[in-house]
Amino acid sequence: MRYLDRLQPLALLVMRLALGAVMVGHGYHKVFGGLHQHAHLVASLGLPAWTAYLSAFTEFFGGLLVLLGLFTRAAAFAICINLSVAIAKVHFHNGLMGDHGYEFPLALAALAFGLIFLGGGPIAFDHIRAPGGGGKSK
Repeated sequence: MRYLDRLQPLALLVMRLALGAVMVGHGYHKVFGGLHQHAHLVASLGLPAWTAYLSAFTEFFGGLLVLLGLFTRAAAFAICINLSVAIAKVHFHNGLMGDHGYEFPLALAALAFGLIFLGGGPIAFDHIRAPGGGGKSK
């Protein structure tokens, strides 16, 4: 199965694209139109209202960074924390598979968790900006 090792860069790209697309889509409506409603929802959960802004910008801009593969580990860390809080405060009481359960946020958090430790891979801007990255020969 060693031939599958050659596909690891593609697997990291697919992980990044899936997580990034979902997070950008999820954060877009909050950042561009629903920020105050989101702040009221977050405040009703017992969290400070300012964390709603942090949450919305993490979802949207963190998702963009993950899509690009730029500062992937830091963006994935922020997304993982954001999703963990969402699971604990919003979804957990609905159960794993229930209506608005934590099945989907848990899967996204697992993707983010993997990217924290694996990075964006060689098909990412992180690889280009890293010392010796981008396939430059010395």
